[in-house]
Amino acid sequence: MGFGRKKASSSAKTFPPREDTPLIAKSTPLSSQSKTFANVFIAIVGAGVLGLPYAFKRTGWLMSLIMLFSVAGLTHYCMMLLVNTRGKLQSFSGGFSKITSFGDVGFTVCGSIGRFVVDVMIVLSQAGFCIGYLIFIANTLANLFNSPSPNGLASQILALSMSAKSWYMWGCFPFQLGLNSIATLTHLAPLSIFADVVDLAAMGVVIVKDVFIMMENRAEVRAFGGLSVFFYGMGVAVYAFEGIGMVLPIESEMREREKFGRILGLSMGLISVIYGAFGVLGYFAFGNDTQDIITANLGPGLISLLVQLGLCINLFFTFPLMMNPVYEILERRFWGGRYCLWLRWVSVLLVTLVALMVPNFADFMSLVGSSVCCGLGFVLPALFHLLVFKEEMSWKGWSIDVGIVALGLVLAVSGTWYALMEIFAVKV
Repeated sequence: MGFGRKKASSSAKTFPPREDTPLIAKSTPLSSQSKTFANVFIAIVGAGVLGLPYAFKRTGWLMSLIMLFSVAGLTHYCMMLLVNTRGKLQSFSGGFSKITSFGDVGFTVCGSIGRFVVDVMIVLSQAGFCIGYLIFIANTLANLFNSPSPNGLASQILALSMSAKSWYMWGCFPFQLGLNSIATLTHLAPLSIFADVVDLAAMGVVIVKDVFIMMENRAEVRAFGGLSVFFYGMGVAVYAFEGIGMVLPIESEMREREKFGRILGLSMGLISVIYGAFGVLGYFAFGNDTQDIITANLGPGLISLLVQLGLCINLFFTFPLMMNPVYEILERRFWGGRYCLWLRWVSVLLVTLVALMVPNFADFMSLVGSSVCCGLGFVLPALFHLLVFKEEMSWKGWSIDVGIVALGLVLAVSGTWYALMEIFAVKV
């Protein structure tokens, strides 16, 4: 296996990135507990929360809560498996002091094939998130500005035999080419904080509106949606908690690493409560009328308009930040680690073309959560942990790791199949 090799000696000369080159440089652990808590929160909470009320409508509010908290607990456990695996590898006499990312763990444990599998899943997951962003932006703008009247913008667009969603996506395309052409995203980094502030503000506005609507009207809701939608709900829940790729960098930068598990648990617990409340209140407020993006239920008004436009703007500028890991991997593998403009533009084009073919935001959340996030979040951490600790684990430890790998594979295959069926059913 890969972790049997000794660490190569360092040199003052700079070489292009290779297969064993860490993606993230090692930094001094300076983060306090509160900063680490905030970093975990920012790494996990994203636009996926806006599709939770629709998932609650599909799967039932009680069934959704059970799945949500179960996925949160399992995600936390697998994150700690990854942290412990990195710690074990670094304790070997050979060193491995440069293990700072998920891909580094994959290479150390399984060699080039381990790095390749992690790279592929990171590319698919990050690109999947960006596809979801484009779907959200296009659907939201179409809902806000396309009048149903014959003289409205929607009718004029449809007259040109192109949907409103397509027009908005292609309208974003040239601007995204420009943003994604920036070699270093240092100047765009503060926008990630802005994105999370807007997300939290939008969640707050939606929750307040949900409460007022619930006080006026009592919508009909159901607790269980049936086993037929189980895998759909699991995919959405896994998508909502995806963030395992940032766990090792965050843990590396913490001042008191021995307390990281507790801080991570507190963060996941708070996020679970927020997600649960957001999903339940959104579903209880609108019932069967809950839209795939909950902001579409806000109705007319200045506050509603500002919230939806703010979300579109922050996702628009978050797009290049989320694509940056994709570019790092593609340029390392196909361009010797050097900046490649055409490779970035082709990536943006492919993401846009896929987004044009997906009609529903929540359905795509389920697809990405099932197909890729289950592998990244469950299968690979448990598998790497099993390979590294197999000589010293009891049968119970073996059973847990093997069980998580099997569960992740079942959820990935079944959830992907069901999500694809839902997407194609909508298109037909």
